Amino acid sequence: MKVILLTDVPKLGKQGEVVQVSDGYARNFLLPKSLAVEASEARLRELKQKNEQLEKRKEKEEQKAIWIKEKIEGQTVVVQAKCGEGGKLFGAVTSKEITDALKAQYKVDIDKKRVEIKEPIRHLGEYPVRIRLHSKAMAEVNVRVEEE
Repeated sequence: MKVILLTDVPKLGKQGEVVQVSDGYARNFLLPKSLAVEASEARLRELKQKNEQLEKRKEKEEQKAIWIKEKIEGQTVVVQAKCGEGGKLFGAVTSKEITDALKAQYKVDIDKKRVEIKEPIRHLGEYPVRIRLHSKAMAEVNVRVEEE
């Protein structure tokens, strides 16, 4: 019997795959536990349409990430921070502050989890920061920390 998996099943396949299994395994295990549905023509067409939509969405996200990379690659982002004697900051510059500065200065919206800071920024100065926009798009920006 051919079934479409609704969730990942160990040693069988991943969600959305069409697999051939024995009738007993499908009727007694997969179908009652809602791990799979029988692969009819209508369900196969529906699965194909879902996959096409997913591919279009992924392609659109990739294009957006490449556009953002071209816009911010090599740019300098200025972050204002309070500091004490010797240029030492009160606290550290966070990825949230960097994304807020990018949004204000370059009008791009980036998730703070995508910013990779090698070590905490605790002094005034300029630091290279990598932003992971997409698996195919990584951007390098310089963060300049200035006194508030």
